[in-house]
Amino acid sequence: MTHDNQRSRVERRAEKRYQISVQRDLTRNFTAHLLHGMLGQTGFRLLNAPTFLPAFILLISGGSDTAVGAAMALQSFGMMLTPLLGASIIEHREKVLPVGFVTGTAMRLCVLAIAAAGFFLAPGPALAAIFVALLVYGLMQGMQGMQGVIFNFLMSKVIPVSKRGRLTGMRNFLAGIISAIVAFLGGEYFLGDEPTISGYSAIFLLAFVLTSAGLTMLVMMRESVPPRLRKQAPFFRRLREVPQLLRDEPEFARYVLARSIATTGRLAMPFYVLYVARNVRLTGENLALLTIAFTVAATISNLVWGAIADRGGFRNVFLIASGLWVVATMALLGSEHLIPTLVVFASIGAAAQGFQNACVNLTLEFGQRHDLPLRIALANSSSELAGTLGLLAGGVTVLLAVRDPRHQNQEVSLG
Repeated sequence: MTHDNQRSRVERRAEKRYQISVQRDLTRNFTAHLLHGMLGQTGFRLLNAPTFLPAFILLISGGSDTAVGAAMALQSFGMMLTPLLGASIIEHREKVLPVGFVTGTAMRLCVLAIAAAGFFLAPGPALAAIFVALLVYGLMQGMQGMQGVIFNFLMSKVIPVSKRGRLTGMRNFLAGIISAIVAFLGGEYFLGDEPTISGYSAIFLLAFVLTSAGLTMLVMMRESVPPRLRKQAPFFRRLREVPQLLRDEPEFARYVLARSIATTGRLAMPFYVLYVARNVRLTGENLALLTIAFTVAATISNLVWGAIADRGGFRNVFLIASGLWVVATMALLGSEHLIPTLVVFASIGAAAQGFQNACVNLTLEFGQRHDLPLRIALANSSSELAGTLGLLAGGVTVLLAVRDPRHQNQEVSLG
């Protein structure tokens, strides 16, 4: 038997033992991921929905659209910086969950800081503290930042591909339903007819509690050790390998480019609710209804996106969701009353969910498992760079529009 054949047999046996351990702990790990995602997404959607946080910053800044754009750009900028660093931190480790606990805790402390700033600081210092908290939150953020790399890679290790669709579908559905209920209660009881800074802060404090409960669910998880790991390499050496990776995988390179271009459209997300405020009062009830429309549509649409993916793949989901996003944004320009605006927000929620699902799953379909952290990081960093530039362009556009005499007399109803 040659040395290569013997090594091949050893590798196959190691892979078999790994797959056996994955199957042995599958029920336990599936449950842990489901509860973590359900509670975590419920809390984070209160922060990430294009309603409560932009309206909160609008109120605390005295009605500054530019402050809203700057805050969201800082969050996106943080999300751009850390994915590649996250990949270099975890790709050589046998177990990555401990790193996930560190970054997950940091994210939740940022949410707590946003709530505390509203409770205890004057508007000026509170706004500065929120800017810092959003930057750090972006550095760690779950879907695209450092924690996104960590937890997507973790899921790929312990949940077989045949079960991931079921897991993400159940997680997103349950989180969406609970988010809608929590958004309604928060808007109705914490904000009311005249939203206050403390009312918004109470909503974000609730988000901190829910996300923290979700993180503790991962204590029950058992992480299997894969048979093959990359050797630890300095961060900048891994960074120099990116061009070669793109040359070796042209299909992946085209996907990264398409995703980055589409992500620039996120520049409008924080400004949707500000545009709505020209025609609809931002009362607690109306903000709750808009958030419910966004989250429920995103939840229910998972069933549609899943069916489309099963029939034609996530590439079709990517294209259809992007098209729906464009149509919904154009429709918002003609929506002057609450009911059509709710329909538009529902369409945006469904499109955003489909786009997110497509991006997460398409990234996992390229290359080999041991190179997965770098590919996740590269795709996330590229799209967040595009998103940051888009948000900055949106802020500049708003600033120029405010200076236009034709727009100077328009007022924003803060509630």
